[in-house]
Amino acid sequence: MILAAIDEAVAAGARLSAACDIAGLAARTVQRWRLRPDGDDLRHAPRGHPRNALVAEETAQVLAVMTSPRYAALSPKQLVPLLADEGLYLASESTMYRLRRRLGLGCSIRSMPRTHVTRASTVHRATGPNQVWSWDITYLPTTTRGKFLYLYLIMDVWSRRVVGWDVFEREGADHAAELFQRVCSETAIDPAGLVLHSDNGKPMRGSTMLATLQWLGVLPSFSRPHVSNDNPYSEALFRTLKHAAAYPKLPFADGVSARRWVERFVAWYNAEHRHSGIRYVTPDERHSGREAAILARRHALYTNARRANPERWSRSTRNWSPVGQVVLNPEPLNHAA
Repeated sequence: MILAAIDEAVAAGARLSAACDIAGLAARTVQRWRLRPDGDDLRHAPRGHPRNALVAEETAQVLAVMTSPRYAALSPKQLVPLLADEGLYLASESTMYRLRRRLGLGCSIRSMPRTHVTRASTVHRATGPNQVWSWDITYLPTTTRGKFLYLYLIMDVWSRRVVGWDVFEREGADHAAELFQRVCSETAIDPAGLVLHSDNGKPMRGSTMLATLQWLGVLPSFSRPHVSNDNPYSEALFRTLKHAAAYPKLPFADGVSARRWVERFVAWYNAEHRHSGIRYVTPDERHSGREAAILARRHALYTNARRANPERWSRSTRNWSPVGQVVLNPEPLNHAA
């Protein structure tokens, strides 16, 4: 009936878009209906309230937690594991996102450009801590225009833990060698057989650094030239660092202030930041072997929540199994066969 009325109006000289506006339809909807000879008005009636939806009291509790000063800055993907560690299950991550969208609580996130590249040919696999490390250097702005400080960061690829760092006023292979030796001494590990991955910068390939690695029995690994994505874990760490809420809005006055801030960031990142790549446990928890017990408690919590309200679960509970092997620069899928 609706299509017939619209056709009659168009035949009388009305524009299709104007006729659709009067009928309360989009022109694209009418075009789509014409491709369906089995029906006329295919719009759904108002949907009823799902039986498994949160009740008003539960919704209010979730909103109170999400908007509280303690949790307001966290996204649901960070909030859900944190609440699980506190023995509290309120709602699923998707439910929290729906509430945020409905009430306009979402925060805007700056999009980052992504470019497809082919991964490096050298593949390294880590099944535990202190097997594969990654390191890189990033610039820190200073109050003097054109002058930068250089932050050296070494991380464990398997646990994502920052194992060593320092801030220098210049780049150099001697600084890198000094830092690496200091990290090995402070962590009391035998570096023989360890893989140390980096990009192709001059400090990474400097003779002092390479000689130090050879003397310690470390296997150096390098990205392909001009391809920063071949060092993904360090790049992701620097992105987290420079997008952290506490990152200074003003340049650093000197190396002392820069070291003071980096020290606070590393303490937060290692001990408090729940990393998405390792099931939202902290790098310290994974590096020290506490990960399995934490994830087991989360699994038990979710199992009990599903048992209490089975109608709210259309699939299995969230995957809280530990992440096993971590691969640095895996082979593309079409080459894996």
